[in-house]
Formats: sequence, C-alpha cells, structure tokens
Amino acid sequence: MYVGRFIVVAPDRAAYRVSSRSFPNRKVIERDGSLTVVPTAEAPETDNPYISYNCLRTTEAGEHAVIGNGTQVDPITEKLELGYPARDALAESLLALDYEKDDYDTPRIAGVVGEESYVGIVRRDALLVEAVEEPTLVATYEKDTPEATALEATAPDAMARELYERDLEHPVCAAAVARSNGGFRTGTYNGT
Repeated sequence: MYVGRFIVVAPDRAAYRVSSRSFPNRKVIERDGSLTVVPTAEAPETDNPYISYNCLRTTEAGEHAVIGNGTQVDPITEKLELGYPARDALAESLLALDYEKDDYDTPRIAGVVGEESYVGIVRRDALLVEAVEEPTLVATYEKDTPEATALEATAPDAMARELYERDLEHPVCAAAVARSNGGFRTGTYNGT
C-alpha cells in the first residue's frame, strides 16, 4: 500500500518517513540543529518547493520536538518558542499553511512531542489535531486520519529504521526523535 509520507507520534518520541514515487533521490541530514530532507547528489534538478524542508526541529529550551512533512515544522517550532500551547501551535500553523497546492492536494502532517504530545493533519476537507496517549500514525494518503499503531523502538536511529522498513511502499529516508534527560536525541536512516 502506498500511503505517502507519514509520521508516528508517541507521548515521548516521534518518527517520520519520506515515501515517494516521484522524488526518491532524497536523504535526511543534520543541519543547524535541525533534521532536513534534501535531494541527493544524484537527484535531477527541480524547482518543486516541496522537495527540501526541515522535517524535525526542537525548541531552543529543549521542551518540545516538532516533526512533519514540510515547511510547517518551522512555524510550529517558532510558535512553541513564543509560548503557544502545543495544540494551538500545531493547529494554527497547519491551518495557516493549508494542504500543499500540488497535483495531489497533499495533506500536511505534523506532530509535537513535549509535556503534552499531539498529532495533526490538514487535508483539503479537514483539519484534525489529536492528543497522543499511544503511538499514533497519520499519513498523507490512505491513512489520513490519526490511528493507533505500533512503534517498538525507543532509540532514535532504531525508530527511523523501523519506520523505513515498515511494510509500506516506496521508502526513501526517515528521521526520529526521543525525549532524553530533559532534552531530545535525534536519529536518521537513509536506507544504508
């Protein structure tokens, strides 16, 4: 099954996987304290604005981690740093940016891990934001309503690999974050 990009958010950790039929030549790198999806050296030139973006950031105070499939990660993080409650930062940013205006009306998905954790999606027909009590998955296609799922790994690199290897089509790369000693640790898996 092809579900596109997806996240799994739990109360203490989260992971994101890029799945793509159209732009498979991407990887996750660490850049300026964020995890960023970027084209690989082999990727063809493109002016598509949805190819490269921060997929994971933590707030400067280390109280929250934000994960998602696009540029919404930055304003969610900024709102959290300004003191917005996590639910409001997530809902306002998703609503303001709306779904991606591409050929597929791709939903934006995001999650916040902190004292309270949330997962959200904005689709063409809805904005959904839910509190997370157990690992919860939401994807851009097919599974575009938050649903409980398994997330066995707790270490970031292992979580990223677990999502990458999940039995869903067209894995490209993955990123993950986990609470640790009053802060967060991150990890990636680029299929190698």
